[in-house]
Amino acid sequence: MIRRTLLAALPALVLSPRLSFAAEEPVKLRDLYNKDLSFSDLALAAEGGRLTVAGFMAPPLKADSVFFVLTKTPMAVCPFCEPGMPWPDDILAVYAKRVVDVIPFNVPITVTGVLELGDAVDPELGFYSKVRLTDATFARA
Repeated sequence: MIRRTLLAALPALVLSPRLSFAAEEPVKLRDLYNKDLSFSDLALAAEGGRLTVAGFMAPPLKADSVFFVLTKTPMAVCPFCEPGMPWPDDILAVYAKRVVDVIPFNVPITVTGVLELGDAVDPELGFYSKVRLTDATFARA
């Protein structure tokens, strides 16, 4: 009886739009945006759920922090430190569960966390972001 109930519920679980995207192939940063820099349908559907994104760890802004920036391509210098620049569509703010052990900027990683969309300013660093992963973990790809 339990097996039949589970099998009957399985299609609903598979088709549910609010389930975690974390178990699938990692998402690319560009998949979170439309060409006009609005959030993509994928980003809007994944908001509030766990998502896995592939990229590279940018050099940290501060030592012993839970914060880092994920970039599309390896960057040896800060990709967002120029004032007045538009928000780049190839970076993602990441708030890890623990203090970040820095990975070299040219080593690919995957990050899994809860996707948050919308403007936010980090109260400690003053970092402005439009998209973030919180409660995140990461590993070499």
